[in-house]
Amino acid sequence: MSLFGRLGFAIRARLNALLNRAADPSAELDYSYEELRDELQRVTRGIADVTTQKKRLEIHRRRLRENVEKYDGQAREAMQEDREDLARRALAKKQTHVSQITELTEQIDALQGTQDRLVGKRAELSSQIEQFRTKKETMKARYEAAEASARVSEAFTGVGDTMADVHRSIERATERTERMEARAAALEELEASGELESVLDEGDDVERELDRLSNERAVEYELETLRAEVEEDEKTAEAAD
Repeated sequence: MSLFGRLGFAIRARLNALLNRAADPSAELDYSYEELRDELQRVTRGIADVTTQKKRLEIHRRRLRENVEKYDGQAREAMQEDREDLARRALAKKQTHVSQITELTEQIDALQGTQDRLVGKRAELSSQIEQFRTKKETMKARYEAAEASARVSEAFTGVGDTMADVHRSIERATERTERMEARAAALEELEASGELESVLDEGDDVERELDRLSNERAVEYELETLRAEVEEDEKTAEAAD
């Protein structure tokens, strides 16, 4: 992959990350948390760098102190040998190292102060990150709960529409079943009366025959009702006489 190709891929990945965070608050919270964690890592590396420099200076100061002791011993030996000139040179080197030790001590103390401040800031940042993590998880749980609640509400809305369709389907099926039961009963009646074969033999329409039988039954029912009413009227008249 060329340089421009890698650059384009990196830009697209960055844009996708930004779009994902904008669409999902949980992703945005996780991204912010990771940014804080990265910052904490940078502070930790800074503390390590300062500590390393301080240790390096402390090692150098220890060596200078060892040289100071060495030059001090050489000066004493030279004086015992009545070599004041050698003692003077040894003491001059000793003073040079003493001055360097003083400068190193100041630098070490300054680095120690910087290290202490960074350690304090790291502890404070770590505490803030932990608080943010707790809030982040709480907000994510609230968002996911709200999202689940919205999905359930949407599902119930869909279920309402579906149940209405189911009820309509049941009604249609019930009507078709009742018609089929009536047709079966009529066919059984025709078969029992012996008229079914004649109807089929003559080629009459079964539906028309069923309608005729239904009408006949209605007429017979009305006749029976009128006959009962007439008889009741006659009984009433006789009782009155």
